[in-house]
Amino acid sequence: MKKLVLMAAAIVAVSFASCGNKAANAEQARQDSIRIADSIAKAEAAAAAQAAAADSANQATQEAVAE
Repeated sequence: MKKLVLMAAAIVAVSFASCGNKAANAEQARQDSIRIADSIAKAEAAAAAQAAAADSANQATQEAVAE
C-alpha cells in the first residue's frame, strides 16, 4: 500500500511538472505572432511602394514615347 501511495504521488508530481510555464509560453507565442505580423506588413508596404514606383516609371516612359 505504501508503494501505491508513493507511485501516485510521483505521478502527480510529474503531471504538475509537465504542465508548467504555460503562461510564459503563451506570452512568447503572442510576441512572436506580433513580430511576424509586423514583418509581413513591412514587406507588403515595400512591395506596394515598389509597384507604385514601377507604375510611375512605366507611365512616364509611355508619355515620353507618345510625344
